[in-house]
Amino acid sequence: MALASALVSVMIDAVRKTARPMLRDFGEVAQLQVSRKGPGDFVTAADIRAEDTLYELLMKARPGYGFLGEERGLIEGTDKSHMWIVDPIDGTTNFMHAMPHFAITVGLQRTAPDGSSEIVAGVTYNPVMNELFWAEKGKGCYLNDTRIRVAGRRDLSESLIATGLPFIGKTGHAQAIKDIHAIGQRVAGIRRLGSAALDFAWVAAGRYDAYYERNLQPWDVAAGILFVTEAGGVVTTIDGEGRPETGAQILATNSELHPQLLKVLRGSTLIARSAPKPLIPAKAGTQCFGR
Repeated sequence: MALASALVSVMIDAVRKTARPMLRDFGEVAQLQVSRKGPGDFVTAADIRAEDTLYELLMKARPGYGFLGEERGLIEGTDKSHMWIVDPIDGTTNFMHAMPHFAITVGLQRTAPDGSSEIVAGVTYNPVMNELFWAEKGKGCYLNDTRIRVAGRRDLSESLIATGLPFIGKTGHAQAIKDIHAIGQRVAGIRRLGSAALDFAWVAAGRYDAYYERNLQPWDVAAGILFVTEAGGVVTTIDGEGRPETGAQILATNSELHPQLLKVLRGSTLIARSAPKPLIPAKAGTQCFGR
């Protein structure tokens, strides 16, 4: 049985306690109070309450740490070298539609004196399935008490790939279609289940062979990047520029499939950049749902 460190135990305790009222809300999803957060992105009362709970529990355990959450934004701490990065419900739209594919995810970023930073611990919990993914830098990645590894497939044609798709109000629709067209001709299948945190975790567990997406946020990717690398995989940006921790564009897979998928995605990017812009813009004010 794997033994989590004191630091990871704090994170696990926080997500498990946050999950208890969330599960009650999930059971009564039709009665949830829903408020509009922005174009194409709805936030439930459960989402806000979950982040409040995570904030209170994590800050009580480590009072000086900074905090970056999807709802609260950035809160600087007295300890400038550590910051919690939190998404209280990754897969909010699934949650609202009573789909049991969503997660609470927490990553811990550590910044060195020279200004460089890395994710040193991460936890992602799907409370409905009772699947807890966790990792600590240099100590491997685990699903509940079992160590997990990325899949070892080398042939792209046998691979199952995960991705995300932008909803109305977000950029990147044309690029997403180009990517799917390019990759879909070369792989066994593509899945879009609606939770980036779980997409990363499933790559780490070998359920997916790879996951790529553009236009994410740091809280979508923080824990997941550590999962995949600690499970023996590779996470980079698609175009080789910037850091995957920003979420702007990521590819997570094993070392054999990585160069193959990079080649396809970079080719798709070049095609998309040269494509003409649509003549008819999308209508403003159309309702839609986000992640």
